[in-house]
Amino acid sequence: MSNTQTNTNNKKCESCFMPLSQDKGNSGSDKYCSYCYKEGKFTYEGDWKGFEKATYEAMVANGMNRFQAKVYAWMTKFAPRWKNNNK
Repeated sequence: MSNTQTNTNNKKCESCFMPLSQDKGNSGSDKYCSYCYKEGKFTYEGDWKGFEKATYEAMVANGMNRFQAKVYAWMTKFAPRWKNNNK
């Protein structure tokens, strides 16, 4: 496998860190998944704490266990979109 293929397959959403290779939707962006970005704008416009809560609730609603969802939601604070805005 070439480096280009590896980089494409490892690319993650810059808002929630979801692997873009697992995104079943179409965000129209090469930086963000379809859960975070649609029709040229972010689907969530609030602050990071609100995004963390919304992300956690969505993951639990989709069947992820609560502990794993809590960890993944907390990790979003390190995503490029939020790293300077995670209060």
